[in-house]
Amino acid sequence: MPTEPNSAAGHFSEVAGAYAQHRPSYPAQLARTLAELAPARRRALDVGCGSGQFSILLAPHFESVTATDVSAQQLARAPHHARVHYRCEAAESMSGEPNSMDLISAAQCAHWFDLPGFYREVRRIAVTDAVVALISYGVMDLEGEVGERFTQFYWSQVHEFWPAQRHHVESGYAEIEFPFTEVTIAPSCIEREWNLQQLLGYVRTWTATRQAQKSGAAKLVTAFEDDMNRLWGDALHSRRVRWPIAVRAGRVTK
Repeated sequence: MPTEPNSAAGHFSEVAGAYAQHRPSYPAQLARTLAELAPARRRALDVGCGSGQFSILLAPHFESVTATDVSAQQLARAPHHARVHYRCEAAESMSGEPNSMDLISAAQCAHWFDLPGFYREVRRIAVTDAVVALISYGVMDLEGEVGERFTQFYWSQVHEFWPAQRHHVESGYAEIEFPFTEVTIAPSCIEREWNLQQLLGYVRTWTATRQAQKSGAAKLVTAFEDDMNRLWGDALHSRRVRWPIAVRAGRVTK
């Protein structure tokens, strides 16, 4: 479902610091795979880059990476890298030169875009046979009782507070419009060993969690955190957490 340009800015600017600290980064292999598919290694564009988690992974594989986002607060939290150049601009009106990009990526953000506008810009700035990749990671998976409580919290308690666009993430972008010649990317996942505070810090960055608190349902979040404290055991004990990664990738033919 397309959204108005810049609609994501308000969701993430107010939690830019927490987002940079608690959101998981992507496997380095994914960036390497996309770079290998690109027709050249000159220039890559990471759209909706947030605080630069995926932009930094592209940097070793390209001469130059342009990373854009509508949130200046998010960009202010992005790490410095000599090959990464940050710009505050919308996905639907980018400043990139025509026929200049070998790879265009959008990680965990395409569901916020006005897709026709974004795709128009992709075709304008892409070189022939450039790769465009829409990347998403799905709902976190945990084992045991903590996993059962997490599943209840996500699907039965705060799910109604997610914006409508969230369903595209949950479906791995399977239903999203994608008018390019598709390229298959092998399934992968993000895996981390997290303690309780790392997990709760991540959950607190959710749009749904913050909206529940603003809507008078803060007790749902408090009860979840209390239950996780009880079920987790030693708060410093690490547990494996996992997110499935979905990639819609294709080539821009001209």
